[in-house]
Amino acid sequence: MPEGTDTGIDRGGPGTPKVFRAEPAQTDLRSVLENEGASAFRKYQELNVGSPGPWAFARYELLLVLLSGLPGAAGYFLRQKLYRALWGRCGRGVVIGRNVTIRHPHRIVLGDRVVIDDHCVLDAKGTLPTTIVIGDDVLLGRNTVLSCKGGTIRLDDRANVSVNCTFISESELEIGARTLVGGHCYLIAGGNHGIERTDVPILDQPRLEKGGVHVRENCWLGASVTVLDGATIGRDSVIAAGAVVTEPIPEFAIAAGVPARVVRERR
Repeated sequence: MPEGTDTGIDRGGPGTPKVFRAEPAQTDLRSVLENEGASAFRKYQELNVGSPGPWAFARYELLLVLLSGLPGAAGYFLRQKLYRALWGRCGRGVVIGRNVTIRHPHRIVLGDRVVIDDHCVLDAKGTLPTTIVIGDDVLLGRNTVLSCKGGTIRLDDRANVSVNCTFISESELEIGARTLVGGHCYLIAGGNHGIERTDVPILDQPRLEKGGVHVRENCWLGASVTVLDGATIGRDSVIAAGAVVTEPIPEFAIAAGVPARVVRERR
């Protein structure tokens, strides 16, 4: 993606402070679902389309119903050309597989030559103009989920995400340029609840944030790695398969274990 492009996302910095910040327990999703005054049609539109008005709804429904599952070269070609009307911004040569779930597409920015494999989920619910930014030459493997719950997700240029990965953001989740993410990885920015009170269900206690998840450029996350809120992985680092990252990892490090610890340096 060209330098200087305004995506609407404040990316923060490498020194993101590891400080808990209480948020209301009620998420945007739960607020919509539990709104007894809203009809089922209105809830569907708010959760999936995002844009108000009958034209936005009709365009969303028509394109997805007709093209989402269309097989073969015709499906790839028509989705590449006609889905452009859905995205907030879309680069050249984007490839979109079959049965890709898209929610709030006007909040999603795609760079050039992005490849989104079959059965992926791009869920951009939120209040910002842009909540998911995917840079140039990014690959998303089959069944991968990018889900925003009031947060933002950014994948920088040439990031390569394998199959069955899940990225969830209630604050800020960033994957740096040229980073490899192995299959079945789970990264969550936010997702913490207070547990101090026993007279209130955990679900209803305030959500706590530790600064999001930041994976810097040129990293490699092995298969089934878990990265929790508040973790920053420094540039050119390697995380061994199955590791659980709960604390910051320095640059040029190799980390392994549960929780992940640095086992040696690359330089």
